[in-house]
Amino acid sequence: MSIYKILSALLEYPEQALLEALPEIKAVLDEMPLATEHRVALDAFLIRMQSVAFSKLQEEYVQTFDLVPEHSLHLTHHLFGDDRGRGPALIDLAEYYKEYGLQAGQQELPDYLPMMLEFSAELEETEAHIFMSQTVKVLQQLAVNLEKADSPYAPLVRIAESQGRLAPIAA
Repeated sequence: MSIYKILSALLEYPEQALLEALPEIKAVLDEMPLATEHRVALDAFLIRMQSVAFSKLQEEYVQTFDLVPEHSLHLTHHLFGDDRGRGPALIDLAEYYKEYGLQAGQQELPDYLPMMLEFSAELEETEAHIFMSQTVKVLQQLAVNLEKADSPYAPLVRIAESQGRLAPIAA
């Protein structure tokens, strides 16, 4: 399991299956080489998910991502809003997925961040990094918006953003 797959799962609408998988996710994260700040943020998020009532988690998710456009997990929304320029961007992204044999689900648009992370999990690390690098500016703005709202999801978006940043050059 990769960091992309874990972030994808954690950024989805909370379902009972996710809560049941939290111990497994924690065990996988404990074995991953992660930056200290990412490990701390992920541990805090998992602890919070385990300590908050399930219905409250679902309510917070809806209030965060479904009711506030500035928090949308549909990344092209942050670039185009509801402008018609968004359509071609969505088509291009869906076509890109098709090149890799992935069909975007009928329930979600191809720019849905958990879907993009799930796709990245299927790529080789360098390809995933390149793919995610195209989302950095949007993820940065989304993270800022979530931080302003004091959302527990902000650190997850920051971690996703970091996956697209240039790796440090070895000395």
